Amino acid sequence: MRDPYSVLGVRRNAGADEIKAAWRAVAKAVHPDQNKDDPLATQRFAEAGRAYEVLKDPKLRNRYDYARREAELRRMEEMKRKRRGAAEEETVDPETADEMISRIFGTDNRVKPQERKPATVAPQAKAEPKPEAKAEPKGEAVTEPDAKPEAKAETVEKPTSFGGFPRAAAPAAELVSAIVRRIRGAANKTADKVPEIFCDVTVSVEDIFRREKATATLPDGQTLKVSLPAGATDGSVVRLKEQGYRLNGMLRGDVVVTVRIAQDGAFRPDGTDLRTTLPVNIQDAVLGCETTAETLTGPVKVMVPAWSGSDHVIRLEGHGLPSADGKRGDLLVELRLMLWEKPDEKVTDLMRSLRNGLYL
Repeated sequence: MRDPYSVLGVRRNAGADEIKAAWRAVAKAVHPDQNKDDPLATQRFAEAGRAYEVLKDPKLRNRYDYARREAELRRMEEMKRKRRGAAEEETVDPETADEMISRIFGTDNRVKPQERKPATVAPQAKAEPKPEAKAEPKGEAVTEPDAKPEAKAETVEKPTSFGGFPRAAAPAAELVSAIVRRIRGAANKTADKVPEIFCDVTVSVEDIFRREKATATLPDGQTLKVSLPAGATDGSVVRLKEQGYRLNGMLRGDVVVTVRIAQDGAFRPDGTDLRTTLPVNIQDAVLGCETTAETLTGPVKVMVPAWSGSDHVIRLEGHGLPSADGKRGDLLVELRLMLWEKPDEKVTDLMRSLRNGLYL
C-alpha cells in the first residue's frame, strides 16, 4: 500500500476535515463511473478508500505514523552502520597534522589512502669516503679542498632524513592550521537529525485565552505538556525542539504540534475574533432592547437596535482572543430570533392579521 498521505494529497499534520475533503475530491476524480475508459480506475478508487480508512481513524493513523517513523529510523541506523563498517576497513597510514588533532579532540577523521599524496623524500647523497689525512707536524693544519662541500651537503640532508619515519611529529605550523580547520569544520558541520513527530492537541477557547498548558499525546502513547504561545489560533503550529525520539549518534528530533480549537463551546473561533449567538424574541427584535451577552471576561451590556433580524451582527471590540502583538480581537454577536415557549394569542392574531391584510 502506498503512503495514504500521498494518495489523498494532504499534509502529514492535516486535520480530519481537510482529510475528508481531500478524500471526497479524489474519490470523485477517480470514480469508475467518471473514468469508464480507464481500466485502473477501480484500483485507484479502492486505494483512495483504504487511505481514507487509515487516516480518518486516529488510532490507525497514529499506528501508521509510528511504523513509518520506525522504518525511517531503522534505515538511517543501517546507513550509519554501513559507514562505520567501511571506515573500519581503511588502512592506517602515517599520522598527519589533521589526524593528530582529530586524535587529540576524540574524533578520528583519517584521509583515505587513495586520497593522500605519498610523501616525497629527498634522496640522500652518497657519502663519499674521505681520504685519510696524512700525519703532519704539530701546529700545521692542512685542510682538504673538498671538505667544505661535503659538510654542506650533510647539513642539507639531515632534515629530510626524518621523512622516512611513519609517525613523525607534524611541524608547529601544520598543527596550528589543523586546529583552525577543525574549529571551522565543527562550526559548519551538521549531524543527522531524527525525523520529526507530528501530533495534534485539542484545546478550548478558554485555554487559549488563559494561556494554559495543553497535553499532547504522541503516537507511542507518551504525553507532553505544550505551552500555548500568544496569538495561537486554530491550526497554529508549535515546534518543541529536541523533545522527540532519541537515537545514538544523531541529534534528537523535534515534536511538531498542531493546535485545534474545539468548536462545541459557546464561542466559535475565527482567527483572533470570536463568534457567539444571542437569542432575542420577536418583540425585542422589532422594538429594540438592552440585554447582556457573555464574553471571556464576563457578561457585558449589549444594545439591540430596533428592527434587527437574524442576519444582524453586533461587534464588541476588544473581547476576542489575544494576538501576538498584545492586542485582542473582537467578539461578533449574532442575533437569533426565538419564539416564546408557549404560544401567545395576541401575537398570533397580530401575525394572522398582517398576513391576511387585516388591521385591528
